[in-house]
Amino acid sequence: MFAYEVVMGTGRQSASIQAAVNSTSIRGFYPSATVRCDGGKVFRSQAARDVGCLLDVDPSVVSWRCMPTPFGDPAHSVDFEVIHDDGRVILLDAHDREIRCDVAAYEEAARRRSAEYRSLSREDVHGGFRLRNAKDLLRYGNYTVPLGDRLRLLGALDENGSMPIAECLNAFQETRPVAGLAAMILNRYLEVDLDDAPLGPETMVRRIAR
Repeated sequence: MFAYEVVMGTGRQSASIQAAVNSTSIRGFYPSATVRCDGGKVFRSQAARDVGCLLDVDPSVVSWRCMPTPFGDPAHSVDFEVIHDDGRVILLDAHDREIRCDVAAYEEAARRRSAEYRSLSREDVHGGFRLRNAKDLLRYGNYTVPLGDRLRLLGALDENGSMPIAECLNAFQETRPVAGLAAMILNRYLEVDLDDAPLGPETMVRRIAR
């Protein structure tokens, strides 16, 4: 398993992160696709990768960035910088991160950057079915849905209001049905409940108003 050691100091950290981005081993964390990651996909651990999966299916997240510029004293490079649709900036650590400083000090340092600091718990990440469903969807994160398939499914949803996944799959004629549906959910054309149960044929699909 790849282990990324944070190197303090702006110049050395930049070089270290670039080396990690260029390394094939850094891409070994599953799944490989991201939707709203801005910049290099540099994950410190599988736990951090799991958090990235949740960020991609959070409807309030506009974008997220891996391992931004260190902050605080002693300097700390969080796992993610997250931009929300209300303008909030969250500096976020995964649940496996060893915190070597008083969390209140990190919170104060984040405020000086007009941001918030948050450390997730294991329950935040693994509670419920959201992470499992997010990983299932992101398996198809690199797919692009042709216009014809999008129009057929969105038109059917306009007529019916909502439809189960099993019926939605019939709309896809130009791409693999499951891949097409997953890509449309990830790209916020459609919404499904990710929390109550694993995605299945009976899961209801709704169109997101734009």
